[in-house]
Amino acid sequence: MSKSSSERLVDALEKWVAAADAGAQLPSTRRLVTDHEVSPVTVQKALRTLSDRGLVETRTGVGTFVRPPRTAKPHDYGWQTAALGSNRRQLPEPTAAPLRTIPNDVISLHSGYPDRELLPERLVTTALSRAARSDHAFTRPPTAGLPELQAWFAADLGRRTPSGCTPPTPSDVIVLPGSQAGLAALFRTLVGPGGPLIIESPTYWGAILAAAQAGVDLVPVPSGPNGPDPDELDRAFVESGARVFYAQPTYSNPTGAQWDRDLADTVLGIVASHGAYVIEDDWAHDFGISSDPTPLALHDDGGHVVYLRSLTKSVSPSVRVAGLVARGPVRNRVLADVAAQSMYVSAALQTAAVDVVTAPGWQSHLRSVRNQLGARRDLLVESLRRHAPSAHLDAVPDGGLNLWLRLPDPIDVRALVRDCESDGLVVAAGDEWFPTEPTGPFLRLNYSGPNPGAFEDAAQILGRRLGD
Repeated sequence: MSKSSSERLVDALEKWVAAADAGAQLPSTRRLVTDHEVSPVTVQKALRTLSDRGLVETRTGVGTFVRPPRTAKPHDYGWQTAALGSNRRQLPEPTAAPLRTIPNDVISLHSGYPDRELLPERLVTTALSRAARSDHAFTRPPTAGLPELQAWFAADLGRRTPSGCTPPTPSDVIVLPGSQAGLAALFRTLVGPGGPLIIESPTYWGAILAAAQAGVDLVPVPSGPNGPDPDELDRAFVESGARVFYAQPTYSNPTGAQWDRDLADTVLGIVASHGAYVIEDDWAHDFGISSDPTPLALHDDGGHVVYLRSLTKSVSPSVRVAGLVARGPVRNRVLADVAAQSMYVSAALQTAAVDVVTAPGWQSHLRSVRNQLGARRDLLVESLRRHAPSAHLDAVPDGGLNLWLRLPDPIDVRALVRDCESDGLVVAAGDEWFPTEPTGPFLRLNYSGPNPGAFEDAAQILGRRLGD
């Protein structure tokens, strides 16, 4: 493929810069236009490219000059040895693949958040503007949360509570600055350093991170496209002596699994028989596609389920608000920890959140998102089946944001991720979702990110790298 005029000019200027002394001034734009027979726009584009590469620097009103080499100054971090002390416990990287910021010119299937066009932008803008003008912009809210938001979380869960079970009350609710803060508080208060925590494998990487930071010992149980194995779960309780099980029964991240009613009842029975808690992370409650969410908490009357629901992904990443529903003494213990860590959640953000979810347009927005997610999911599934058939999908999820692909053995999944990125496709290696050694090579692909029109190209890149 022949090079463009801008690329040819860049090549010529790179040679000129390499032969020039540091600080030498490049020819003027007019001279470059004349000598290379290009347009002024082409010259400016070439100079920007050289500047991005660190070869030249432009001084406004003076000209463009060869940038002198910069000598790296070594940093002395020796003081941190004493500051950190002897605690050498290894933690996962705080910036995992789903949180990476990438350039706009690549295909992004790695993110953990939905694209902006799937958010209720008008509702959020209006709500934030109203909150900024209200008294809540200048006042401290109650530690457990604004009463109106507590009432909404309780009512939203309670309206689906079946007959015979007691719905939650607003006083059962604690408003949190996002679900990650809730997981950290729950692991600290219900498990504690060195205590055992049963956890699905694979599971949400943020829960693995929160558990590591809390110093708890993870007890993984295998979980597949239909949920965890009840026999393995019961064995884990018996052998570990654990009193807490962390799970995502609805559209699990990353597998997309949704527990059926029989499995949910079985798990609740196992948890109750061991006098334990299950932390239900209902992260994708608002992202059903071909099924509806049915939280475990709906069928719990004994206080065994501690229910966590975030609004961050469905309302806005900037509105980090979540609700925790807990009954009995556990609620007060968690509240004491939350108060010590964050004191309270911004009243302005709480006001904006409740304004959005009680607005007349909220339900119609969720219906629209349901349709859009379904179309995106199906497009990505069909593209993968056509162009990357060796990437195996155990089940098409009924909701959530992700596909969980098993890759053929043997394959170096990290090398594959790097190769795809060099081709302009960013994907997330599945090993970040395993609390212990991965059971095979996996990829997690997010179908809710930007530019679904590029799914076909993404599948072609992945297929080429897999040799399909």
